[in-house]
Amino acid sequence: MKTLGLIGGTGPESTIDYYRLLTAQYREKADGNSPPVIINSINLKSMIELMAANDLGRVTDILVEAFEKLRRAGVDFAALTANTAHIVFEEVQQRCSLPLISIVEATCERAQALGFKTVGLFGTRYTMQAPFYPKVFSRTNVKLVMPNAEEQEFIHDKYFNELLKDVFLPETRTALLAIADEMKTRDGIEGLILGGTELPLLLRAGEHNGIRLLDTTRIHVDRLIDEMLR
Repeated sequence: MKTLGLIGGTGPESTIDYYRLLTAQYREKADGNSPPVIINSINLKSMIELMAANDLGRVTDILVEAFEKLRRAGVDFAALTANTAHIVFEEVQQRCSLPLISIVEATCERAQALGFKTVGLFGTRYTMQAPFYPKVFSRTNVKLVMPNAEEQEFIHDKYFNELLKDVFLPETRTALLAIADEMKTRDGIEGLILGGTELPLLLRAGEHNGIRLLDTTRIHVDRLIDEMLR
């Protein structure tokens, strides 16, 4: 049995969702036992400020130290409970003494397993514009497409001004699904990656208008549970 370490707090609601899902699935697969998990919750406000300033070096330093605290606490492996923070995942992984499991790689593996040829990506501006998702998908035959510039701006605005503030509005859900419909028509997407762990808190259905919604939180949790039970 392995102990999992999580970097949480980015944002708090999705961290809660991780713990809830981990506990439920682990109990189901481990005869009612609870999962050995240690969470290090970091400061969302400072991380947002550093990302906005493009100070990725400092973001990396903070995450490396956060993972080192988890190592000293006795975890066997660890993960980030956010997509955007994966913008520095490779740098953190190189400097961290813990094995880390990437939400991006887990999601890419799921898209391949489902046989998709084209998938879209929703997330923060940083996630949609940075190369970390395209880099992973470029190693496969799954085409990854982004919303257009106007759509990206809308999604990012709703993410930061609503979802990260625990505001989940039906009109925002409707608008985001309309963008998904447009991407299906324009780009032929078969699946849509909810590449922000707050997005599944708003878009809870697994499918919309023939588009499979890929909940990166659940996909990541599945992968983490597999590792814990090895």
